[in-house]
Amino acid sequence: MIVATAGHIDHGKTTLVKALTGVDTDRLPEEKKRGISIDLGFAYRKTPAGDVIGFVDVPGHERFVRNMLAGVCGIDYVMLIVAADDGVMPQTIEHLHIVDLLTITRGIAVITKTDRVPAERVDEVAASVRALLAATALERIDVLPVSAVSGDGIEKLRETLATAAREFGNREHAGRNLRYAIDRVFTIVGSGTVVTGTLFNGAVAIGDKLMLSPSGLEVRVRGIQKDGQAATQAMAGERCALNVTGADVADIHRGDWVVAPAIHAPTQRLDVRLQLLAGETRPLKHWTPVHLHLGTADVTARIAIRRGASIAPGSSALVQVIADQPLAALNGDRFILRDQSAMRTIGGGTVIDPFVGPRRNAQTRAAQLAALEHADPAAALAALLACSPAGVDLMQFERAFNLTPERAAALEQSPAIAIVGKELRVALPRATVDVITQSVIDTLTRFHRESPQATGIEIAVLRKQLAPALAAATFTALLRELGDTRKIEIAGSSVRLPRHVATDNPADEKMWQALKPILDNAGFNVLPLRELAPAADIKEPILKDFLHRKARTGELIRVTPERFYPRATLAQLAAVAQVVTQTIPGGQFTAAQFRDRSGVGRGLAIEILECLDRLGITQRIGDVRKMRKDFVPILGAAVAPPAPTIKPQPTTKAAPQPARRSPPHHFKR
Repeated sequence: MIVATAGHIDHGKTTLVKALTGVDTDRLPEEKKRGISIDLGFAYRKTPAGDVIGFVDVPGHERFVRNMLAGVCGIDYVMLIVAADDGVMPQTIEHLHIVDLLTITRGIAVITKTDRVPAERVDEVAASVRALLAATALERIDVLPVSAVSGDGIEKLRETLATAAREFGNREHAGRNLRYAIDRVFTIVGSGTVVTGTLFNGAVAIGDKLMLSPSGLEVRVRGIQKDGQAATQAMAGERCALNVTGADVADIHRGDWVVAPAIHAPTQRLDVRLQLLAGETRPLKHWTPVHLHLGTADVTARIAIRRGASIAPGSSALVQVIADQPLAALNGDRFILRDQSAMRTIGGGTVIDPFVGPRRNAQTRAAQLAALEHADPAAALAALLACSPAGVDLMQFERAFNLTPERAAALEQSPAIAIVGKELRVALPRATVDVITQSVIDTLTRFHRESPQATGIEIAVLRKQLAPALAAATFTALLRELGDTRKIEIAGSSVRLPRHVATDNPADEKMWQALKPILDNAGFNVLPLRELAPAADIKEPILKDFLHRKARTGELIRVTPERFYPRATLAQLAAVAQVVTQTIPGGQFTAAQFRDRSGVGRGLAIEILECLDRLGITQRIGDVRKMRKDFVPILGAAVAPPAPTIKPQPTTKAAPQPARRSPPHHFKR
């Protein structure tokens, strides 16, 4: 259990911790010289039952509230300390406001320095403390008078803390990724970089490879120390020191986190529920500059309030906090806001959505934020699905709620949830997916009936018609799942029902009966489109459209945009290529050798071979090719026809050449 002190300067916080643990938490020379705490101090005490209590002693001076905030960010229990001579003071109130805004509900109020005042004064201060606590979540905690000098009440305080530690349930670490808030960083000779902090979630062990956030540096845990002793691991809710490699002291700062790589996602824009303190004298306006304290971080930011509204003192509202620099934040994180000068606390609240995307519909967004305010991830996901027409990005949801893959998988096994996509996984209500699926099939059935010559509907057109709220990638992934189950077929950017043939109609069948004999009789020298059209007495644009549609049935193969071969003919040409490889040592042949064996021209031979390359049947290697796959599974069985007969050219007797006369002697060259 982690316990933090809280209270005004010089009210005996450090002295009380020393009385409880024997450790002086003022470690800095300036603290020793001035007699006040400036930075955080740490001490540990093991109870008789074996529980370890970690104490975080915070500074009480108003100038060091930022250090105090770094110390109380991850505590389980608070000791609110009020000196009997001074009573309730300004920092008592501010520290209590901070603790209350952080929703810390367990603790004890301690009246110190009781040896300096009469009993009546102690009772008076105790009454004022109870009155102060009455308006907070700590209203039911005990108030205990003690004296660190005389020892009065110290043993009872030890017993109270031991009982609280025994009853304290450890924070949940299973199902959560590691998050560790850094509050100190230093170097130890022989060890290197060391950080200290609190484990918010998960567990850490020696050898773990983790990440600094928001910087993104990768680190490895070289050593762990708890309670001043070496350890092999630490769990959520414990303070510990980590010896890390991969980063120098200059690379790490208070406010950084050590996290599992899966949840490293720096952000600067947060949707939050903000509570403004009732003591504020005026409403909080849109775009007010503030100091944001989250975890151990302190960054400047602005408050963005929808439609430029304001927040009245004592009320809460949904707002955006826009930080001036990246920080690490997750759903449920508590935060504190201080004014621009960092002189007073003005409010605090809870992070709802740490990964704010573009806003489109105000009503939908309001419903989504209400869903994300559920503390239970299962309830949040169910509510989010009900108000997210585009579905829920599961990677972002799992990261925001810090869910391990195992816990996320268990959460997403609900029969009411359908998960679409593999790399980008989107959750949709199962009922919604069923409706879209049936609509796709019904729409394609109607389309094929009304437009039998069309090969299919463009995916973009279908999405706009049936599921405009879904992202294009999500809708395409849904169609691919339907394709995997053979409910539809996807061809390029269009989709059709299985077994739909765009040429299966009387007009196209008539055209095919006129065209097929021409293609079959052409053998290997199929005519290009410009010559085929007049030969078949079909207009070229009509023939081109038909050939492309027919090619999608598989009966024709597009060799070039202008030349289409019957599948059986191309299979014979593939058989020719196979025969050529068998007759050549090494099995590699040239385009010229294929040309000679097939009997086609060189240009056409190259076009055919390039088509076979695309089909994966042959493979070009420089100026030669080899057979890559058996062509039969791709094109069907075929036998190469006999090699063409090359007739010898007739020999003719050369005509006698006239004798060359010598030029006259007077000719000058």
